[in-house]
Amino acid sequence: MSNPTYAADAREFEPRTLTELFLEAVERFGDAAAFGRISPELEITYVSYAEVLYEVRRIGGALVEAGLSRGARAAIMSHNRLEWALADYGCLCAGVEVVPIYPTLPAGQVAHILRDSGARLAFVQDQGQLDKIAQARAEGALDVRAVVFEPPPELPDFATSWRAFLESGQARAAATSEGDFRSEALRARLEDVATILYTSGTTGEPKGVMLTHGNVGSNVVASGMVLEIGEGDSTVSFLPLSHIFQRMVDYLFFMRRCTVVHARSMLTAVEDMKLVRPTVGVAVPRVYEKIHAAVMDVKGVKRLVVDWAVDVADRMAGLRLSHRTPSGLLSLQYRLADRLVFRKVRGAVGGRIRFFVSGSAPLAPPLNRFFYSIGLTILEGYGLTETSPVTNVNTQEHLRIGTVGKPIPGTEIRIADDGEILVRGPQVMKGYHGKPEATAEAIDHEGWFRTGDIGELDEDGFLRITDRKKDLIVTAGGKNVAPQPIENRLKASPFVEQAVMIGDRRRFPSVLIVPGFDALEGWARGKGLQWSDRAELLALPAVRVHMDNEVEAALRGLASYETPKKIALLEEEFTIANGSLTPTLKVKRRVIQERFKDVIDGMYTDEDGGH
Repeated sequence: MSNPTYAADAREFEPRTLTELFLEAVERFGDAAAFGRISPELEITYVSYAEVLYEVRRIGGALVEAGLSRGARAAIMSHNRLEWALADYGCLCAGVEVVPIYPTLPAGQVAHILRDSGARLAFVQDQGQLDKIAQARAEGALDVRAVVFEPPPELPDFATSWRAFLESGQARAAATSEGDFRSEALRARLEDVATILYTSGTTGEPKGVMLTHGNVGSNVVASGMVLEIGEGDSTVSFLPLSHIFQRMVDYLFFMRRCTVVHARSMLTAVEDMKLVRPTVGVAVPRVYEKIHAAVMDVKGVKRLVVDWAVDVADRMAGLRLSHRTPSGLLSLQYRLADRLVFRKVRGAVGGRIRFFVSGSAPLAPPLNRFFYSIGLTILEGYGLTETSPVTNVNTQEHLRIGTVGKPIPGTEIRIADDGEILVRGPQVMKGYHGKPEATAEAIDHEGWFRTGDIGELDEDGFLRITDRKKDLIVTAGGKNVAPQPIENRLKASPFVEQAVMIGDRRRFPSVLIVPGFDALEGWARGKGLQWSDRAELLALPAVRVHMDNEVEAALRGLASYETPKKIALLEEEFTIANGSLTPTLKVKRRVIQERFKDVIDGMYTDEDGGH
């Protein structure tokens, strides 16, 4: 092949089903802590591997009592919690295919997923999620029953409580020998569908991604071959289990005796890490951006100290990354900077983190280098729902900031003629549920999956993502502009919270910016400016000039055709709640462009204004 291709190292591994991995773990680790849960009083209680097995057997019995046999489908719609994991393992061992549903989705989308997947049972968190099932049943004539983890005082006739559901399987579980249970669980074959996940739909209607036991099981094994995780490790699970990233990693943690403590919510994740003091973790770039903004959001003398410390750490990082030895003076300065600043940052996430893994969206290299410099290593990886998800990841041994690492064992990466990243390996999905044409379009006859991302392979096999193929901006002059690297440069400024590039088929690129209001308001107060609300603040000429200067400084060195000519400052943050972000915190560009159409059009009709 003339196109750049890189295959992972030749280490072989035996394909395993998820049920094989599960049973092996419970047999090996028995009374060790598998999961932890945090009480409202901030106390952690632990559940052993043996206790997990006991509950999984009861769930298996309850599924049979409910009429779900091998090949049936059950949905799970809840935030991360112990019951989510138990229901998942129970379904896998019973041969019931799991259909995760983001709890943030509206009832209409929930109904679509239930109808398209054919799920007959839904595990739901509480009254709010139960109401969505009720609405889906009413509007779509769906015969879906519900099991409620936190049941309201009165339940409709189509629902039962989690406790009652478990009790309904008690007798059957007791009557089934351990050998028979194992035999039933091990009936799963590598090619059997384990789960159907509906893509978050940044570009259109969600499609059901069918992942087999072999897909996800191979990803667990291969990832475990390059990531150092084992006995004594612990983690906080807070990214949505409805997405395959956190779910696959939690499988890996479970198989490696790394105790998984579920966060109380996404909002309390950092606070929960301080309580749990985990040693490993996974997160998305938005989380790291928030932590970095909190570090840099200081004023006066403290800011001078932070700026000095960051400069010292960056110089130290440069030497470490190039395998050079720092001078005695720099080492002394770094120890002082660590004592004054960085130790507190590490302490905010528990103080014991050996490494984080970052995925789901590109991580700005300066941000990654910042965390590396202060002693919080982030191993950036890459993958998609369709690849179970991991295809590439940096490791502690082989780390190259600005890349997503080398392919994991068993994986091949190829760059197509147009720059698109192609993947081949055991983790590539079986296909899209009920969509053979879409499957054939995504996977060619040689098994190469078209990722839709644009990237480059270096001579050592490290992959660099340059942008999403569908996100590439082609200006009216025919110039291609990759927005994500530019957006990441902007977000390195404390005055920029979020940024979205605009300009496809336009004369020039522009950018929508949600300012970092804490930093901006602090700056404005220091200048003696007066305002009553955010709209009035953003309208101040001094603020507009200041933000123009920040953008110009962040983007210095870009080619003229890729430099935004105008910016629009927005009052409201892009969030999941207002529909601008997916549940995994990716920007929904189409939604944002529709929502701010008047603002965008104004930037291209007002030739004089810079905003």
